[in-house]
This record gives sequence, C-alpha cells and structure tokens, in this order.
Amino acid sequence: MELKNAVAIVTGGARGIGRGIAYELAKEGVRVTIADLPVTSADREETIAEIKRLGSDAIAIDVDVRDFAQCQAMAQKTIDAWGQVDILVNNAGVIRIGPVVAFSEEDWDLVIDVNLKGTFLCSKAVAGHMMQRKQGAIINLSSIAGKRGNPMTSAYSTSKFGVIGFTQSLAHEMAGSNVTVNAICPGEVDTHMWRDVLAPAIGAMSGVTAPEAFANFIQQRVPMGRPQTAADMGQAVVFLCKAENITGIALNVNGGTEMH
Repeated sequence: MELKNAVAIVTGGARGIGRGIAYELAKEGVRVTIADLPVTSADREETIAEIKRLGSDAIAIDVDVRDFAQCQAMAQKTIDAWGQVDILVNNAGVIRIGPVVAFSEEDWDLVIDVNLKGTFLCSKAVAGHMMQRKQGAIINLSSIAGKRGNPMTSAYSTSKFGVIGFTQSLAHEMAGSNVTVNAICPGEVDTHMWRDVLAPAIGAMSGVTAPEAFANFIQQRVPMGRPQTAADMGQAVVFLCKAENITGIALNVNGGTEMH
C-alpha cells in the first residue's frame, strides 16, 4: 500500500504503544484518527500536535471499543473527515493480574471485552468499507503473552491468544478483497502497563523497586538485553502496511524473548 495520504485509525492511540504507532505512520504521510477514551484527552491532544508537527494530520474521536455503536461511529467519522479508511490498528488494551483462584469475573470480562471483543468490533466496523474499496490493512496488537502463557496473566494471555486466532481467521476472509490482516506481538515496552501494573507486581514479589524489577526482567528474559520501544511497534506496523503479500502472521517484536 502506498502510505502517503492514506488514512489510519489507531485505537488506544493517545499514549504508549498507540502513540508510537501513530507517529511512525505520520512520518510516512498517513493521516491518523486517534481513537481513545475521553479520559485520555490531554494525552491525545499532545499526540495530535506532534503528528501535525511531523507534517501530517490527525483528528480525535472518543471510543469505547467494547461498544459496537461507538466503533461504527469511529469509522464513519473518519470517513466523513477524509473519505476513506485504509488502515486499522487495533491497539486498545488493558491488563489485570492475579491467580485464577482469586481472579474476579469482573476483571476477566473487562480484559476479554477490551482486548479481544474490541478487536472484533472495530474490525467489523471497517471490514465492509475495506472490502468494497478492495484495499486495506488491519493490524492487531497481540503480545508475547499470546504465544506463551505465564502465571498471573491468565485473562491477558487468553485475550492475546484469541487475537492471533481472530487475525488468522479474518485474514482468510479478507484476502479475496485485497485486504491484509496481521498481528504484532510486542515484548517489554516501557509503557503505563509495565510501569503501573507489571513492574510493581514483579518488584513486590522479588523485593526490589519497580524500575529495578523492569531492568532485571530485561536482562534475564530478553536475549538482546534491551527493552523494546513504541517506535519499534510503529515501524512494524508501517512494514506490514506496505507488505502486500503478507497476511495472517503474528510478528514478534520482542528482542528475541519469544521466537515461535
């Protein structure tokens, strides 16, 4: 796909990995809808300002990806603004941790609804438009947790394994319409998810601070010995958007932590 003047929707695009993806797309001349919850409005405005500084354009749209009507409105508002949707990046995600025996049904439903159902609903909202235009790329954010389960992350891993299965099924369905569907499996990226949830939990179990826990985790688990960045994920998205004969894959971007 030619990316100059293409149009992308990035869910969860206000900060973290979503922001990094939006920036890398903007560098290629892609116009970007930053779709996120209203509570992220300050972060979202920062992201939009930087996209414009990079020479592209962006708009903000409120969306809760668990609600199909909001997903449909997100797609339609983007089409109303720019006439098309060429790229969908399903990045919105949450995590809750804990052992299965103590894990609440409410937390389980939240993780599955945002990470997996949200990916389905947003894809459903744009799929018909892309099929009609015979062009498009859908990139779903899975995780290394979608290729190997770990303790305390049963809901998160289940959602991310599901994203890979959904990606493969949708890739088959969309291939005849010249639409590619792929997933990315990030590793250890220094985002709010790591800083606010994972690193503090690991630190508490090992008796170190959250930053020390993150650094130790990288040294122990990542063959390349360094964390990944949001820009790394954005570069992977750009690659998959341009790669017209790659579909149905789950691309590891994790410094070697997971290789299958």
